[in-house]
Amino acid sequence: MFTAEELVTGKIILIDKPLHWTSHDVVAKVRIPIKIFCRDRKMKIGHAGTLDPLATGLLILLTGKATKQTESLQGLEKEYTGTITLGATTPSYDAETAVDATFPIQHITPELIHETAKSFLGVQEQIPPIYSSVQVDGIRAYNYAREGETVKLKARTVELFRFEITAIRMPEIDFVVHCSKGTYIRSLAHDFGKAIGSGGYLTALRRTKVGDFDIQDALSLETMLAAVKI
Repeated sequence: MFTAEELVTGKIILIDKPLHWTSHDVVAKVRIPIKIFCRDRKMKIGHAGTLDPLATGLLILLTGKATKQTESLQGLEKEYTGTITLGATTPSYDAETAVDATFPIQHITPELIHETAKSFLGVQEQIPPIYSSVQVDGIRAYNYAREGETVKLKARTVELFRFEITAIRMPEIDFVVHCSKGTYIRSLAHDFGKAIGSGGYLTALRRTKVGDFDIQDALSLETMLAAVKI
């Protein structure tokens, strides 16, 4: 699959991140086995682009000199599939926190759903979730949120190249989205619910592409660990 020499020199490894794992968890899990396999305690190992714990899918690991590509890889466009639940909101914009408000959905038709999705295409200003790693005065926003404090996050410019509804099972809708770097799919779910005259939050998310890298070429965490087992 790959040699110790390749890992030390620099290797891009595609991993299918499991549910409930943080991106840091994955790196921490493979760091020591890789260093032992390569017999190099000082080699660098990192990832290019965080995935939320409640998301699965493509996580790019970098070893050795390949870690210098972190910034350029983070800037690539992304593709996701997922599920939005309509009729309710949560503080985190996903299922990490409990529902804090409910809204009517009787007026929502398939036609309205598809038309609303089309309205999100193109360049737009998006506000990140308060439960995010965005820094405010040097502190992660999620730390303020967990303390019950309210902070105002700045909007960022993002672009949606594709936002397609692939299934409707009210109150759940499935989607695929192709977007620019920096796009928060949780914010998209929240904003979509508001735009449709209801509420919405993200209940499933899977990253399927980063640039030309595809989830179909990714290794499971178990396969990765087996590959560096001595």
